[in-house]
Amino acid sequence: NDYLMIYTGQPYAVNIQVTGNSVPDKFELYQNYPNPFNPATNLEFGIPDLGFVSLKVYDVLGHKVKTLVNENKPAGRYEVTFNGTGLPSGVYFYSLLINGNVMDTKRMGLLK
Repeated sequence: NDYLMIYTGQPYAVNIQVTGNSVPDKFELYQNYPNPFNPATNLEFGIPDLGFVSLKVYDVLGHKVKTLVNENKPAGRYEVTFNGTGLPSGVYFYSLLINGNVMDTKRMGLLK
């Protein structure tokens, strides 16, 4: 059972960071920027309380492309960089889920 694995780097790389010191008073999911993007874009969200946060990207058919965040996060504002290298041009959606509940979904475009 021989096989060959070729590593070509990590498309869809994710980098999450805290932005600012303020704590939002409600759940917030902002429009990505730049939009449309090529190959990377920034997604920003805010949560008012500690909770299990999932931020996921889907294609236009509803197939999950990438899970960007999937962990407990304290209250605060966060920014995630999404790299769409290797994805075809098109419309994508990103959804913010807190404790398993969808809080908001936004649309973004990838142009190559």
